[in-house]
Amino acid sequence: MSTPITFPTGASAPLSDQAKADHALQLACDTLQIEADAILALKQRLGTSDAFAFTEAISLLLHCAGRVVVSGIGKSGHIARKIASTFASTGTPSFFVHPAEAAHGDLGMVTAQDVLIAISYSGEAGELIAILPIIKRLGVKLIAFTGNPDSTLAKLADLHLSVQVDKEDCPLNLAPTASTTVTLALGDALAVAVLDARGFKEEDFARSHPGGALGRRLLTHVKDVMRTGVAIPQVLPDTKLASALLEMTQKGMAMTAVVDVEQNILGVFTDGDLRRLMEKQHNFSELRIAEVMHTTPRTVRPEQLAVEAVEIMETHSINQLLVADTQGKLVGALHIHDLTRAKVI
Repeated sequence: MSTPITFPTGASAPLSDQAKADHALQLACDTLQIEADAILALKQRLGTSDAFAFTEAISLLLHCAGRVVVSGIGKSGHIARKIASTFASTGTPSFFVHPAEAAHGDLGMVTAQDVLIAISYSGEAGELIAILPIIKRLGVKLIAFTGNPDSTLAKLADLHLSVQVDKEDCPLNLAPTASTTVTLALGDALAVAVLDARGFKEEDFARSHPGGALGRRLLTHVKDVMRTGVAIPQVLPDTKLASALLEMTQKGMAMTAVVDVEQNILGVFTDGDLRRLMEKQHNFSELRIAEVMHTTPRTVRPEQLAVEAVEIMETHSINQLLVADTQGKLVGALHIHDLTRAKVI
């Protein structure tokens, strides 16, 4: 049984623990509703009053010859960092610049080919306003996210996108809450729209996330994980079955390739084939591997993606694949455990 929520009793709030719990849950639900309403209001603006500015912002970012620089201070600065990160990971070179640091040298990172997204709910953040004359002098295009279209920042911007909210979640209507959520959502909407217009694909995302699961799936090739050289179980067609079984055991792949002297693949023999063979006969002493092998083994090429090898294995309910070059010569072997270790699956 879960432990009931308890709250410290204060002299000014002699409510029961249950009343306090109910109040806390109601406040949480109200918070989510306020933020949901604020995002829906943003959605309505993008379909009406801000539609032109939003599509122009997409065009500006798509044709940016430099990088997208995102700046803000305080809570807006935290949101700006995340927006810059989202752009960078979805194909738009981007970075965050702290406005106070920019005024002390970091503006050197900004060039005339860049686009600046400046974020300030009031539109009057002193540190941000202070760098705008330099930004304008450089010829940098400026997109402003503010809650006040009559603010200094909004008036100086080439494009203004509203992040105005009716109220913050904070009971005092002071702490940035709903406004930061709306700002983040607007940044995500802009990044996704640019991503789509740029034709950004899964493979592009993987290249900027090589350490993640998607990166491993989309960037790992068969040649990166296959077994090569002496690690490949292989025998000649005249090899006795007993010797072939020894090769399978020593190489630990529960199968062996059958090749000719020029490494052309002739067939494959697996532990499953052995079990089925044992049901039919018991004298293996004189059997040659060519008599019991499969002559049409499943193969994969070394330059194929490892996930394609996974798909072949799953489709045909097998755990191993031979790796062949374009001439059909054996160049490697792949076990499902190799794919698991490489975190492809």
